[in-house]
Formats: sequence, structure tokens, C-alpha cells
Amino acid sequence: MDKFFLVSLLCLLIAAHGVTGTLTCDNIAMLDELANMDTEENEIELSDIPSWTSERGGKVLVNVDSFGAAGDGESDDTEAFRKAWNVSCSTPNSVFLVPQGRRYLVNATKFIGPCKGTLIIQIDGTIVAPDEPKNWDSKLARVWLDFSKLEKAVFQGAGVIDGSGKKWWEASCKKNKSNPCKGAPTALTIDSSSGIKVKGLTIQHSQQIHFTISRCNSVRIYGVKVSSPDDSPNTDGIHISESTNVIIQDSKIGAGDDCISIVNASSNIKMKRIFCGPGHGISIGSLGKDNSTGIVTKVILDTAVIKDTTNGVRIKTWQTSAVEISEIMYQNISGTTRSAKAIQFACSDTVPCSSLVLSNVDLEKQDGTVETYCHSAQGFGYGVVHPSADCLNSSDNTSEVITEPITVEEEEDTHHTEL
Repeated sequence: MDKFFLVSLLCLLIAAHGVTGTLTCDNIAMLDELANMDTEENEIELSDIPSWTSERGGKVLVNVDSFGAAGDGESDDTEAFRKAWNVSCSTPNSVFLVPQGRRYLVNATKFIGPCKGTLIIQIDGTIVAPDEPKNWDSKLARVWLDFSKLEKAVFQGAGVIDGSGKKWWEASCKKNKSNPCKGAPTALTIDSSSGIKVKGLTIQHSQQIHFTISRCNSVRIYGVKVSSPDDSPNTDGIHISESTNVIIQDSKIGAGDDCISIVNASSNIKMKRIFCGPGHGISIGSLGKDNSTGIVTKVILDTAVIKDTTNGVRIKTWQTSAVEISEIMYQNISGTTRSAKAIQFACSDTVPCSSLVLSNVDLEKQDGTVETYCHSAQGFGYGVVHPSADCLNSSDNTSEVITEPITVEEEEDTHHTEL
């Protein structure tokens, strides 16, 4: 559809729904621009990278096996990985290679840049975490494989990152209330980096969050698979924090918490062709705990199948004045949820969520009717929207009284911090 025609149509819909002042044509134009962000162009760059079983294309191959990695799944290969990283990071146009057909036991490690030239992290084998929580390095209590300060780096391959999370889950206070609540590692973290591409990896059985993008700019994620049981606690699939210009596409995510979660200081986030399930759906928040600032703007979820999740799509905030959520679009979404509240927008009374748009959404509950829940949320739906989003443009859009300090279930307060 012609962009000018689409923007004009949406502006007419805004006027028809009586939400002028909440949504503007400028808002819609920005959302339309984000919705039409080209998600294909970067794939050409990735596919041009040669296979490491043939030509190296002028790259310097740094194989972890060459630095003493046993790859038997039992020997500690941490030091070999550190040595290989130091060489590859200091060598222009190098490839940090984890070979296929082997299993590498690696303890919690930080892989720190900046590195020289374009670095490729080629994971074709399996990297596995130690499975015993009591032996975890207390200095790296919240991370396992942590990459930071990288620029124009590519993570790719048909390999697996396996967090060996079973004993961590069993020790969770959410699994057994007699257990103390404590933090657990994220399997893969990319932090304080820019120009990052991730393609084809499988991340599974994480101790807690599977994959975190934190304080990054310009990240492209393609064809990633995330897999953990639906009863594994706090095992978000992909968690985005303080990051801008992030695209996630053609990815399949199933875990014990949100398939994708987006939190403070994140903007220009596009998710396209996502399969979500099992899990808790796709979420913005929680935001604003302890009066902390929480701002998320310009988010698009375009074309998603949500299957057998606790919730469908939702926004979660604490009742504070430090929260701002705006310019969020959900389109071409279908699937089933376990909760009657398939769409849930729980926003701050002081600063309502604004410019929320739904188009062609069809979510069902497996054994009953579904509803859209709105609290201090403003916007509209067009095209087919089921359950109806009429509560977005109602002046009284909450069906129940919400008390301080939180607008979502109390269990969410430890959502991204503790097991």
C-alpha cells in the first residue's frame, strides 16, 4: 500500500475514533516508517560471509581447538576460549571459531572488546555451561557468556549455547517457596556494542534469561531459536534493555517467561515473523519499579504467531510518574493464550501509555472467551482486532481498581532479577 495513502487513512481513523491529541499524524508517520524498516538488506551481508569449510575469504581463522580446547563436554575449556578470544580480538578481520561436532564446557567468562576490524564469532559446535550452581563464580553471578564493547561483530553458525539450567530452576523460589530467592546467570549477553548481527544460533536451557541485548545500538537478529521448558522460571527468550535500532526476525522462541521482553530506555525496536510459545507472550516492561525511570518508544511487532502462551501481548508498569510508553504498533498477530486477558495494557495513571495501535490481531483462549485489558492506555485498533481494543479509546478504560504500587501481578516484581 502507498505510504502516503496509508498515513492518510490512519489519520482519518484517528479522527473517527475521537482520539485526536493522543495520536497524531506525525506519530503514525513515525510508526509507519518503523513498520516499513527494511529488514532484508542486512541478510545479504551475512550470506556473503564464506563457509569455513571452504574458502576463508581473507579472514584469519582462530580455532579454539588450537589453544587446547578438548571439546569433550567434560574438560574445562574456559582458558582455551579466553586465549583464542584474545588472539582473534587483537587480529584484524578474524574468525573466532567453535568447530562443529564437538561440545565445549566453558565457565562464566567475559569477552571484552573493542576488537580490530570486523570480528566473526562462528559457533558451529555446542558450548555448555557447568550444571552445578554452587560452583558458579560469585564474581560473575549474573552472566555466563558476556560479550561487550564490540563494533561491527557477527555472531553466526548452526551451533548451540546450552545453559544447563535444570539445577538452577530446581533451586528457584518460584519452583519451591522454601528456597531463597536469588539471581541467576543470563546465558548470552551482548552489552555496550554497536553494529551487531546474530544469525542462526540456538540458545537453550538457560539458567535464567537466554539472550540479553543491553546498552547496544544497531542490532540485527535473524533465525535464532530459543528453547526451554515452559515451567523453567524467569527464562525470558530475548531481553532488550537500554538499546536502540534492534530488529528481531524469523525467530522461534519458547521458554518459561516472556518470549521477548523490552525494558527501559529502548526505542526503534522491530520484531517481524516471530513464533512465540510456550512462554508468557511478548511484553514491554515491567517498568518504573521503585520510582525508577522507564521509557520505551517506537516498537513494532509485525507478523507473529503466539501459541499456548500464558498471555498474548502486554505492557506492564509500576504506578509511578517516571514511566513513559508510546508509539507501539501490533499488527498481523494470531494465536492462542491460556489467560482470558490475551491483550493486556497496564500503564501508569500519571503518564498513560499513548499512541498504541493494533491492526489485524486475532488471539483466542483455548477453552473460552478472551478480552483486552486496558488501564491508562490510549490508542485504537483498525482492521480485524480480536479481542476488541475498544477500551483503548475509552475515557474509562479500566475495569477494576488498581492499587499501589504495581499494575500487574505481584509475582512480576522479581521478573528479571531473581529466581
